[in-house]
Amino acid sequence: MEDVSDPPFRYVCKQYGADMMYTEFISSEGLIRDAAKSVKKLDIFEYERPIGIQLFGSDIDSMREAGRIADNAGPDLIDINYGCPVKNVACKGAGAALLQDIPKMVSMTSEIVKIANRPVTVKTRLGWDDKTRNVVEVAERLQDIGIKALSIHGRTRSQMYKGEADWTLIGEIKNNPRINIPIFGNGDVSSPEKAKLMKERYGVDGIMIGRASIGYPWIFKEIKHFMKTGTHLPVPLITDRVKVALIHLNKSIAWKGPRQGIIEMRTHYTNYFRGIPNFKEHRLKLVTTDSYSELLELLESIPTLYSETQVSQ
Repeated sequence: MEDVSDPPFRYVCKQYGADMMYTEFISSEGLIRDAAKSVKKLDIFEYERPIGIQLFGSDIDSMREAGRIADNAGPDLIDINYGCPVKNVACKGAGAALLQDIPKMVSMTSEIVKIANRPVTVKTRLGWDDKTRNVVEVAERLQDIGIKALSIHGRTRSQMYKGEADWTLIGEIKNNPRINIPIFGNGDVSSPEKAKLMKERYGVDGIMIGRASIGYPWIFKEIKHFMKTGTHLPVPLITDRVKVALIHLNKSIAWKGPRQGIIEMRTHYTNYFRGIPNFKEHRLKLVTTDSYSELLELLESIPTLYSETQVSQ
């Protein structure tokens, strides 16, 4: 998730039960040109393992070279993004755009599989649009050239993130006798009940959580507990939310430096304190101050200003 799943975010997700994580996706062109932002995304830490570096791009030669660079960074695997639907990626021939050119997708993937010293996996969607739901062909052909796992988001590119994710084809691929690699499902899993339902109904090997974890890293532990026991963990208290937001803030500053760390953390406060009524004024202060001491004061004051009964999920 661009501008979300950086090391500080991944740290809190790991603390609350994420089994495996990926970096933000990294532009192959930026990486081979040594662009600072792209290179910085290669940062991985031992506490994150197992972790994959995710790449995207439209040029096979650039992707091959980016694959070498990513491989040398020492991840546990390399993941290729053939699923991003946003305009500035897909309209440049990268991400989900490769769903319109399966031979090129296969060739690109094959080149990275050849040079990588670790497993290569792929993230994709059902197809470009409802007329071209070609993910079954994608799964079979990519498995044949050596990928070790496939993650599938249950929407087409044309759907973006609208409507309800359709896991039917994901289940068909998992139960396809031709497929023997792990299949991971993604899309609309925002609760323990939904995770259990999708796992049992479609038989996937694992579930990928994306947007539901933003500001709510507890979801990983909650899902695993529900899968095991059928019961729910207690909902995190406001004090828990403050605690994790502070950890996230401190990790952000440690990774990016005081100024940038504070600025980049601003997008997360709304999510950490979602559901608290009349929080707008407090949030505005959180996202406008540049002072670390003031941020600490603002965060630590939240439990005294808002009662637990006000929080809604």
